[in-house]
Amino acid sequence: MPVPGKILLLTILYILAVCLFYGCDFSRTNLIADSMSDSISISNELRKLYNISNLPEYENAAKSHQISSYDTTGGNDDGFSGKYSFLRRNSDSSLVIFEASGAGVINRFWTPTPTNDTLDFYIDNPDQISFSIKYLDLFSGDVYPFIGPLCGNQIGGYFCYLPIPFQKYCKIVCRGKKMQFHQIQYKSYADSTKVKRFSLALTAEEKAVMNCVIKQWSLLNKELSNFYENDVLLSESGSMTLTPGKSLTIFNSNKAGRILGIELSPSTIFEGTEKLIDIRITWDKEPEPAIYLPVHDFFGYAFGSPSMQSLLLGSQGDINYCYFPMPFDEHAKIELVYRRRDENQAPLNIDYKISYSEEPRNKEKEGKFYAEWNRDINPGKGKPHTFLEQQGKGHYVGTILQAQGLKSGMTLFFEGDDFTSVDGEQIIHGTGSEDYFNGGWYAFIDTWDTKMSLPLHGALDYSLPMCRTGGYRLYLTDKIPFTRNITHTIEHGPVGNAFPVDYTSVALYYCDSPKHAVQKKPTNELATVYLPDTLVVYPQLMSYNVWDNINFESSWAYNTGGLSYQYTVNNESKLRISLKEIPYNSYKLCLDIAELDQGCAFSIWQRQTQISSWINTGNTSATRINELYVCDIDIGDFKNTLTIRFRTDEKHKKLILNRLILIKMLR
Repeated sequence: MPVPGKILLLTILYILAVCLFYGCDFSRTNLIADSMSDSISISNELRKLYNISNLPEYENAAKSHQISSYDTTGGNDDGFSGKYSFLRRNSDSSLVIFEASGAGVINRFWTPTPTNDTLDFYIDNPDQISFSIKYLDLFSGDVYPFIGPLCGNQIGGYFCYLPIPFQKYCKIVCRGKKMQFHQIQYKSYADSTKVKRFSLALTAEEKAVMNCVIKQWSLLNKELSNFYENDVLLSESGSMTLTPGKSLTIFNSNKAGRILGIELSPSTIFEGTEKLIDIRITWDKEPEPAIYLPVHDFFGYAFGSPSMQSLLLGSQGDINYCYFPMPFDEHAKIELVYRRRDENQAPLNIDYKISYSEEPRNKEKEGKFYAEWNRDINPGKGKPHTFLEQQGKGHYVGTILQAQGLKSGMTLFFEGDDFTSVDGEQIIHGTGSEDYFNGGWYAFIDTWDTKMSLPLHGALDYSLPMCRTGGYRLYLTDKIPFTRNITHTIEHGPVGNAFPVDYTSVALYYCDSPKHAVQKKPTNELATVYLPDTLVVYPQLMSYNVWDNINFESSWAYNTGGLSYQYTVNNESKLRISLKEIPYNSYKLCLDIAELDQGCAFSIWQRQTQISSWINTGNTSATRINELYVCDIDIGDFKNTLTIRFRTDEKHKKLILNRLILIKMLR
């Protein structure tokens, strides 16, 4: 039935009024008004995803929890078999994958293995389904309000940050017979907490706030004005020269306020493997700096290069930016320290802009901002890497990790699980390192195989030859509160923390107490990026060109940690492999191959120059040769490829390649 004109007009005016009232006003005044509500609702939770001024505020009544598919025996079956992927199986074989009593809100879903099975959500009534949705549609963007960029999939993982509040009870049942990997993170509150329960039919206010999140997360340029009106900001900016062996103060205040933005440029100054420039920030003349680490690591560079472009922290264009609000009581000092390496260092010119306000910290409600830097070179067997151990009251808001394996080959160290203990109780147990960063399936094509930045999470890097990777994750609605202490760690290796690694992490948090112990301080030795001497190239992630006919078959038959490729070729076939990822040097080139009855002969070329002899892979009995020396090879300008050429006959047309192994030679 058509809506009468007067009613239609009133409806339009109402919607416009709601959008104006609940619009994307990022001023501090409006943010305080938003955060004053004690109720838990979709609107209030969504506001935390774009109104960042409430990040320093404690969540005194909240406790963080996570239900996941981790292997409770301590093994690495964190979802493969599905044995640990449900709480219980119902009589109809459906699976209860989540259940919580009392007031709460689900903040985050993650999985790399969604299915078309239906999920039934029971909210505040254990006997009545509130809504049902196909598991995949939590992330597909096809079912409102589960839409992007709050929900989606990249770097191998499917994620959902749409908040689902409940007052008394919440249960999720999967109608399928098997679940695999998943994590469901949520917060619980006192029963007296007022909660507006979740409904798929969002109100006009909720839709308007949702649109604010979408607008904020979709902005291409990272600017402080995205979060605040310009009239609430003060700033100091300028250009200075950094002198080797000296520190330089770029901001110094002797009255209360809060840092709202730090911008440093040009970002190219901080590139490279030596990381000689540190940022040091001290609040209220505390004995230890709140932040003291290489600029490279603070802004999410990866092994020498800019990488991270998150909502609040990273590098974009020529600017390093940090927009975490940092309140202080009476004094703030920001310094840049240029460590001396040798007598040939040149001074460096740097531009900076510090944005701030004169609003003092609310000591009862807000913590100060801290960053814990930890370079952990080959931690002892059985010892996990520690992101943070801290006493006091506060909350955890972010992790940046550069993860380097010290044993060449597959990045198996990234099988390690994260653990979080708060106030003496373990509250979170993860399912794998790329899972922690909302990713999945490292070393698989188009999953966790390169760097990628999203608003709250991303991969910093992935290199099989260098045996390294890294990731970051910001916690906004899912920030982890603690009242007495927090311990946050991650394993290296599938089980037992046995894989030799070199980890560099930055833990971001707010706290009412200064750092409880003397932190690691950056030195030339600790800050320098590790470069391996042995590099391994796996066929599954090689970049190559094919000439003439080559047929490919892949398998896991040779237990290399990755896929092996069998090539069927002819005398005109050529396989040219890119070595652009390999640092310039001279190497001994070895191949991990298999001899077989149909094996052909091959040789290695650099463009039109043959650099190896012809090698025959024919053998009546199948034999793997793990490390066959082939030739020496120089990698440099105009020499960053190698080509495999073939000699075949009617019977011998195959080559099985497991890996290329490059061993650095001293020049």
